[in-house]
Amino acid sequence: MKILGIETSCDETAASVVEDGSRILSNVVVSQIDIFAEYGGVIPEVAARSHLEVMMPVIDKALMEASCSWEDIDAIAVTHAPGLLGSLLIGTLTARTLAILHDKPLYAVHHLKISRSEERRVGKECRS
Repeated sequence: MKILGIETSCDETAASVVEDGSRILSNVVVSQIDIFAEYGGVIPEVAARSHLEVMMPVIDKALMEASCSWEDIDAIAVTHAPGLLGSLLIGTLTARTLAILHDKPLYAVHHLKISRSEERRVGKECRS
């Protein structure tokens, strides 16, 4: 199973393709750190607008690097919380639109909860 993951919770736009839950086929990240360096922090409105500009190119690159077409993707997962509201909206609306367009199941991911469960899983593997 191949899943396209989309992450836009703050100031980075990311997309990756993961196979069978553990094999990373691509991981594309566009950072906004240069944009916000002069301000000393993230400006939510600017972050959301930047996501709009790079979202589809990031997804297209992730698919290309994974050597996948939409037919190869089995599902889409997207960060839905927590994060900056405008940034989250860009990611979730993009994912929802693509899921409808390509007839793929869509999974909402709470990135802190999933990170914590992954830490527990990896920790068990390391202790085994």
